[in-house]
Amino acid sequence: MKTITKIEAQKKKGRYNVYLDGQYAFPVAESVLIKYRLMKGMELADQQVAQITTDDEIAKAYGRMLDYLSHQLRTEKEVVQKLQDLDTPPEFIDPVLQKLRGERLLDDHYYAASYVRTVMNTELKGPRVIRQKLRQKGIGELDIDDALGQFTDEWQLENATKLAQKLYKRYRSQPTRRQEEKVRQGLMTNGYATEIFNAIKDEVEPPVDTDRQIELLDREATKLQRKYQRYQGYECQMKIKQALYRKGFNLDDIDQWFAQFR
Repeated sequence: MKTITKIEAQKKKGRYNVYLDGQYAFPVAESVLIKYRLMKGMELADQQVAQITTDDEIAKAYGRMLDYLSHQLRTEKEVVQKLQDLDTPPEFIDPVLQKLRGERLLDDHYYAASYVRTVMNTELKGPRVIRQKLRQKGIGELDIDDALGQFTDEWQLENATKLAQKLYKRYRSQPTRRQEEKVRQGLMTNGYATEIFNAIKDEVEPPVDTDRQIELLDREATKLQRKYQRYQGYECQMKIKQALYRKGFNLDDIDQWFAQFR
């Protein structure tokens, strides 16, 4: 048995140095000091010292995670990764997680619900993208399903409409058919089901600017004429038509252009 002969505060708040039989022995967090009621004159066996130092390591890791969690919500996967990045011994990770859960500082179910609410209100991402993001953060499918229940069909339609309107503006210099393709694909890329675009198409699709479309068609067709000038007659015409169609122009408009300018 060894006797505590001195306990002194470190410069770092909440940390103490413990001396046994006149020699520095180990540091402890204030929470560990209180837990074991350490005081001058107390006798400690080697086994007790080992347990105290283990608890202190856990307390240090816990304190670091409090700092990590003070900036924003985190998932269990993120906390585990942070602990590993700090070279926390594996045997200390689970006790830290249990303590954080017990203090309601770590809750994947709450995290998922909060994350979905934030994205719904600040971004225009759809449920599929949100699901993928939460999966990457280590959230379980049941928690994700429950959280996405907040993202109602009505809310999805509202956000998808805003996104589609932005995309139509971005692609307004594209042929009409290509605009629709780009917007449809943009909604899918951002996590919305195909049915969403079908439901809002009539509302978000801008009126066709006929003059603008004719100008675009004429410009592209003129470029293609130069590109395929080595071809003659029907072969040249078909290559230009095929290229224009691939670019998103309507066949009727293409035929009309050839009727006017050829």
